Amino acid sequence: MDEQESNFDPNTFEVTRRTVIETGTTALLLSTLPRGALALGAVDDNGPPPPPVTVELQINGRSHSLTLDPRTTLLDALREHLALTGSKKGCDHGQCGACTVLIDGRRINSCLTLAVMHDGESVTTIEGLAEGDNLHPLQTAFVEHDGFQCGYCTSGQICSATGMLSESRQGMPSYVTEDLTQPAAQLTDAEIRERMSGNICRCAAYPNIVAAIKQAAGLPT
Repeated sequence: MDEQESNFDPNTFEVTRRTVIETGTTALLLSTLPRGALALGAVDDNGPPPPPVTVELQINGRSHSLTLDPRTTLLDALREHLALTGSKKGCDHGQCGACTVLIDGRRINSCLTLAVMHDGESVTTIEGLAEGDNLHPLQTAFVEHDGFQCGYCTSGQICSATGMLSESRQGMPSYVTEDLTQPAAQLTDAEIRERMSGNICRCAAYPNIVAAIKQAAGLPT
């Protein structure tokens, strides 16, 4: 037993927010890196970078084979490797929602997930919602209701709203859902605001965003 171990006092050990984040990040990398990379000690910050990996992503109906550093986030893969810049990098901490995309129809913050975690899965970005020149109903509604000002958050808002409407139709409740026995909650303004609370608009266009979502859902605005 070395000197550091012999002096360790479990009663003085303190768990901080930093240690929790660092431990969680390490666990995530350990669970996603290829075995070969782990064998080479790729997670050692003082060692060489991990070897690249190949990932197949189905993005907006097209297959893309990418050779990436396994630490590449899905957001960076979209923006830096495929020039799909509609998904925005806002906070890069999963707090603003500007990077929201759809994975097999479910909304996700692409800055918080690694590209290698979605090998073979279907990814839909804001660029893939329209059908040719025909805008998605949510895109049309956002235009008609001025659901944006600077527009930076808009792609994430629309992708999130797409996923949110699907969740509502499937009967998934929210924190403010009053009757959990109903197959689908009534999409009141309060429901929409709660379900979209992960998407921040610094321009505060929230009333117009709610109106746009209600129009796309076929509700009176």
